[in-house]
Amino acid sequence: MNSISIAIVDDHPLFREGVSSALSRYDDLIIVAHGESAADALVLAATYRPAILLLDITIPGGGAIEAIQGIIAASPETKVVMLTASEEIETLASSFRHGASGYVVKGVGLRELAQALRQVANGARYISPLMSSRLAAISAGGPRLQNRLTKRERDIIWLVVEGLINKQIALRLNLQEKTIKHHMTNILKKLGVTNRTEAALRWRTLAGPTDIKDALSAGTGKSAI
Repeated sequence: MNSISIAIVDDHPLFREGVSSALSRYDDLIIVAHGESAADALVLAATYRPAILLLDITIPGGGAIEAIQGIIAASPETKVVMLTASEEIETLASSFRHGASGYVVKGVGLRELAQALRQVANGARYISPLMSSRLAAISAGGPRLQNRLTKRERDIIWLVVEGLINKQIALRLNLQEKTIKHHMTNILKKLGVTNRTEAALRWRTLAGPTDIKDALSAGTGKSAI
């Protein structure tokens, strides 16, 4: 069995050490470094180039989700797995939009965590069963918007939900700002709202599971949802 190098970034020393000690029981899971901030995560990625970086969303100073892209830029072979207490679908979607490969809710058993890390290391994506169940619950009810908005419009509205303005969205998607404005006009019309704030609120309320999975589909690799 091939070994999997892992860096753990969490601001609670006892939790961090506990996870490290527990995972070390498995011969194939090798803990190579610890950190406690987004800045640490970037340094660890560049220095150790771990197969997996296990990242707590609520690290000091924030910016954990935003740091994902920097981690991958510093070490393209590193897969980022979010370790979080958040059960918010929006947080899940945002993590994957930024490049995460896994989303594990704190409180999972050791065996599940180890399996999640192995799946991600093998090229799959992983979402904790709890979150998968929530996605399934969403699927069972509520209108879906995927047939109203184009894929490009869905990309844009998710960035609006994140709080980005048109100029920032244009830079993120490598489009002209006037193109974003044109898409926003169509989005407002299709969602039946008059401004971007209303659009974001309506999207967050009504977005169906296919829309959520659009946010999870960036990049390649198998899904373990």
